[in-house]
Amino acid sequence: MPYDNVTVEVAAPIATVTVNRPKVLNALDDATLRELTDAFLALASQSGQDGIRCVILTGAGDRAFVAGADIAAMAGMSADEARAFGARGHRLGTVIEDLPAPVIAAVNGFALGGGLELALACDFTLAASTAKLGLPEVGLGIIPGFGGTQRLTRRVGPSAARVLVYTGELIGAEEALRIGLVHAVTPPADLLPTVRAMANKIASRGPLAVAAAKRAMRLGADLPLDRALELERDQFAALFPTADRTEGMRAFLEKRPPRFQGR
Repeated sequence: MPYDNVTVEVAAPIATVTVNRPKVLNALDDATLRELTDAFLALASQSGQDGIRCVILTGAGDRAFVAGADIAAMAGMSADEARAFGARGHRLGTVIEDLPAPVIAAVNGFALGGGLELALACDFTLAASTAKLGLPEVGLGIIPGFGGTQRLTRRVGPSAARVLVYTGELIGAEEALRIGLVHAVTPPADLLPTVRAMANKIASRGPLAVAAAKRAMRLGADLPLDRALELERDQFAALFPTADRTEGMRAFLEKRPPRFQGR
């Protein structure tokens, strides 16, 4: 379906979602949050089988991934309106995390506030060398409200997360790489080709297996180790009756590339 602030390009097995508000550095207002949520829910219905096996999330233009939530839209909010706005940001993050297919954030410029929180909901992030990342909300008298206080801590650890949140300082791509906030840094012109190559590699693997791995790692992260291992064991065993498992092992033994169908 068409959107006003988001574009979705599908070239199965890869989909690319682009926040398309370059005049305001792709800032997230209420309408954009809703459109992104709808777009990812639609992609979830196409995941697996011969459909979508990996999703790339990026921003339009060469200046910003997403420069944050729309400050002009937030300036007049009441506490109740802010709570509802934060809930919409939280729902979007959960929808991205729940997508069976992995989601890669391609940070092509500023990823600030809600923009960085959006990237944190993705499975991992690659950044252009010119990117700037941070959670500057305390400078506005508020805190991150789209999951940043929680997902950043889980991504980089409590100490590094506290420094970024408490100071509100922005960091460059290389520092983000050093602390584990991003997976890799590339020259700006190489960012999308590098991300697409990684997406295609993921898409060539068994989609049911990748989805099971994503589920096990996400849900297991907050469980005691014994319960997390039980979750892994269940996901491992559940793949054995699938046609993809039969095909993958047969292809290995026959020394040929597998032809996975998501079944």
